[in-house]
Amino acid sequence: MTVHRRFGGLVSLLIVVMAGAEVQESFSPECKQFLYMGTVPRGLEEHHFKKICHFYNGKPRFVTLYDIFSHIPVYSAYTFKRSDGLKKADVPWMYEPQLSTASGSRDMQPLPSENVHKSFEDAQAVLDDYSNTVIFERGQLNPDEHQAEPEDKAATYTLTNVVPQVRDFNIGPWKEHEHTIRRRLNNYCRGTAFVVTGTTTSGQTIRRHSINRLSIPTYIWSAYCCADFDHNAPYAERSKFPAFAAHGLNDRENNKVQEMTVQQLEDFLKKVTYVSPSFQIFYDNCAFPSSANN
Repeated sequence: MTVHRRFGGLVSLLIVVMAGAEVQESFSPECKQFLYMGTVPRGLEEHHFKKICHFYNGKPRFVTLYDIFSHIPVYSAYTFKRSDGLKKADVPWMYEPQLSTASGSRDMQPLPSENVHKSFEDAQAVLDDYSNTVIFERGQLNPDEHQAEPEDKAATYTLTNVVPQVRDFNIGPWKEHEHTIRRRLNNYCRGTAFVVTGTTTSGQTIRRHSINRLSIPTYIWSAYCCADFDHNAPYAERSKFPAFAAHGLNDRENNKVQEMTVQQLEDFLKKVTYVSPSFQIFYDNCAFPSSANN
């Protein structure tokens, strides 16, 4: 594994035009169900990213804004499902045919065991990118423990939903944060909880065969919105509704996950990564009066 720092923006490369069944300019209604008020996070539209609606066994499961140059998601957006937290460990890692060919299936497919076609590698990560990283492992942005049904859990095992996370951070502070959010939403969210989990990068990459392959996130961040919640919950939990957020440093040290308001997270991201001044994760800050789910 080689970590290399490259200069300049990760997206200041030539635009590669790629087509696919569910790589969309704007998400279709069946895919907007995973976004609060059907609205994508504002302030990222000018980047040359791909909007992926992830399908598994013929059904949409969640959506991702994917960077085809750095081969990691900018964010994954999903609806939280009340869950027991169990993992589905018997699922093969998958890729997105829709990113590679115009005629590709919209359903994610298991990665072939060998002879990965070059068109896969051009547009997305493959298992070989993680094979010799040692420090890093595949960290899901939409974690399987935030899903309930086996097929929803299985759909999180696409490489377009993972980023290189430092092992100590992934199995330590970030995993505990995922547990905390699962317990909180299980207990106190009465309607639909919308979650957006994303990354910031600073130019460090994982290289394979002397080629930049994966951008290494500097921070992992996450925010949820649950407009219909238990108003009788203890204040310590009630104060974290309808929306709350967190970020953590993707490192071995100083990697404590800090919780904060969504607005505080947005201000933080405006300082550490490139987003527009209008950047907003949830429509109307998850405060739209008619948004509660009954």
